[in-house]
Amino acid sequence: MPFNPIALVGRHADARVAECMLTLVQHLQARGIQVLADGAVVQSLARPGLQPADEKEIVARARLVIAIGGDGTLLYAARLVAEHGIPLLGVNRGRLGFLTDVSPENMLERLDEVLAGRFTEDPRTLLEATVARPSGPEASLTALNDVVLQKWATGRMLDFETWIDGRYVNSHGGDGLVVATATGSTAYALSCGGPIVQPDVGVLVMAPICPHTLSDRPIIVPAGSSVEVRLMQRHETRAQVVCDGVLLGELEPGDKLLIAPSTHRVMLLHPPGYDYYRLLRSKLHWGRGSADAPPGPASLPER
Repeated sequence: MPFNPIALVGRHADARVAECMLTLVQHLQARGIQVLADGAVVQSLARPGLQPADEKEIVARARLVIAIGGDGTLLYAARLVAEHGIPLLGVNRGRLGFLTDVSPENMLERLDEVLAGRFTEDPRTLLEATVARPSGPEASLTALNDVVLQKWATGRMLDFETWIDGRYVNSHGGDGLVVATATGSTAYALSCGGPIVQPDVGVLVMAPICPHTLSDRPIIVPAGSSVEVRLMQRHETRAQVVCDGVLLGELEPGDKLLIAPSTHRVMLLHPPGYDYYRLLRSKLHWGRGSADAPPGPASLPER
């Protein structure tokens, strides 16, 4: 069986997550699959045969990672496996769950389909964000959803410039900027007025946060673009850079935020029947209360 061992990640302090984890461990062990988890999870679940493993051991041994929780849990798992080519499967125990699309009600059935080789591979683009300083070391992080420049510990707006592939784009005033992948278009960028982008479309969304000028609107650029953000000098300017909710560092006037495609990708696995538009209908409550597609048009009666 190709997916052996399998690692589980999730916030086990959440009773719902812990319940799903225990069910998955029992199900996988009954099929002769080794199951790995963080030491705290192993201690909490107290399931015989569940093997403790730190992050290094998980990425060295696991052939599949199952993230149980919300999209934040899957984003953590994505950072964990990004450089190692380990596929991810998400079980939704969060709120929206755009990335964790397997429901707890049918997770065992869906998991068995994946174990039997019936699944869809869904490669997702990552971004590499780097804070470059005139003096001192650079700091870098990857992001599956977005890289966010935001004001920090001050009520004053930020002034910053954007450049794409070395070409000047605009000078902005506002609370910051979201640079999102197509995957992240349904996250922070959406609340900033950005569009919903199908995940396999090769674009980036650049969405200003609370822009001072109403004409400063979100734009879409090719996914291979290199984005540069320069913070301009302003009294009491303080800004920080966050990648998928994880702090990269502070950005000061004179520093540069460089955002470019990562050389790595994350492979999500979906059971048979995955439909992105059905997911949108379900999570965003589109249509008339049902996530299912309506029946085709009825035939007209004969005259």
